Amino acid sequence: MLSFIILFSAGAVCLTTAYADEEEEQEEDENDEEDEDTGDDEEEDTSSSSSSGASALLTNDKIKSSEKAKTDAEQTKAALAQGQENAKRIIASLETAKSDAQEYVTKIDGEISNIQDKIDALSANIVRIREDIAETERELEEAEKIRAQQYEYMKMRIKASYESREETIAEAIFTSKGIGELLNRSLYLNEVAAYDNKKLAEYAETVKTVNETAERLAGEEEELKDAMDEALSEETAAQALLDEKEQEVAAYTASIGDKEAQVREYQAMIAEQNSIIASMEAAIKAERERLAAEARKYGGGVFAHPCPDYTRISDEYGMRMHPTLGVELMHNGIDFAAPSGTPIYAAADGEVIGAGYSASMGNYIMIDHGSDIISIYMHASKLLVSQGEEVSKGSKIALVGSTGRSTGPHLHFGVRENGSYVNPSKYLGG
Repeated sequence: MLSFIILFSAGAVCLTTAYADEEEEQEEDENDEEDEDTGDDEEEDTSSSSSSGASALLTNDKIKSSEKAKTDAEQTKAALAQGQENAKRIIASLETAKSDAQEYVTKIDGEISNIQDKIDALSANIVRIREDIAETERELEEAEKIRAQQYEYMKMRIKASYESREETIAEAIFTSKGIGELLNRSLYLNEVAAYDNKKLAEYAETVKTVNETAERLAGEEEELKDAMDEALSEETAAQALLDEKEQEVAAYTASIGDKEAQVREYQAMIAEQNSIIASMEAAIKAERERLAAEARKYGGGVFAHPCPDYTRISDEYGMRMHPTLGVELMHNGIDFAAPSGTPIYAAADGEVIGAGYSASMGNYIMIDHGSDIISIYMHASKLLVSQGEEVSKGSKIALVGSTGRSTGPHLHFGVRENGSYVNPSKYLGG
């Protein structure tokens, strides 16, 4: 994210640009950051016409630099606006997917409700069958009691017949005094035998019916149990699917929340770019109103390394895709990985034209070396110099840290030349 800070101090204009990176700075535009500079008159031309020409040239350069910074800010704003629209389209897609998942959850809920109704009906049928089985068992017990009573009755009758020597049909024939008596005695004996046979047949039929009923009910109970097991399996599978879909809905909700937060971030960044553009317009106007300016001159030569104790570069200068916003932006410096507290040194003689804090750069320092060359040091844990101070090459100016938009201790070192960022390696002998 870019944020420009315009400092007008001691008759000099310093346009300082703060930008951030997420671990290894995603500086978002190669020229958006300040457009500085203010000159302290280090060398004064003895010729007034020559001085006037130099002043006019400086003013023109600053106007061009500010106009370029404004153009860059407008381009960055357009890229952010496109990113915002992309995020909104993703949100719409996620909302559709979430709605579909919620409809599926509702459908599964209805299926689970139907399965539960089926389980309830099966449970009721099992209870009814078991009640019928219990009733059948009671009927069988009752038949057994009747059979036992009949058996006792038959034993008693046989015993009584034996004791009274109940006559047989043959005896009845030979001992009867007449045909009438014989018929009466024969009828009695037949009725007794028929009664015994009837009771025996009734018992056998009752036992058969009861046993068949018991077998049928037992079979129905097993079928109901199988149906119950199947319904329970369906319910378990449906519940698992429901849980999965509910997790999907929750994931969609979280993703939508993330994208909405991203849209808000885009909106804030676009608002910041609008502010930057307004600042650039004000700077252009102010530059056009200046009648003269004096600039320090850079003495030339290779810069001193700003972090000589840790020279490994963790992120190079150049274009790259922003890791979270998905917008291709410029990483307009180089990063040196170093522990917090490591000394940071001035790359060359110059004036501190910026020393402060921004949400993106963290604690930062900007040094004007003259000839439109500015060095920038970001994310310091502590600043050791203040704005307006003169520093010499190799003097300690700050300590490495991880302030601002940064995910780990390191020094972000940048160089601006004639209002545009350049690869710092050219000044470090690389």
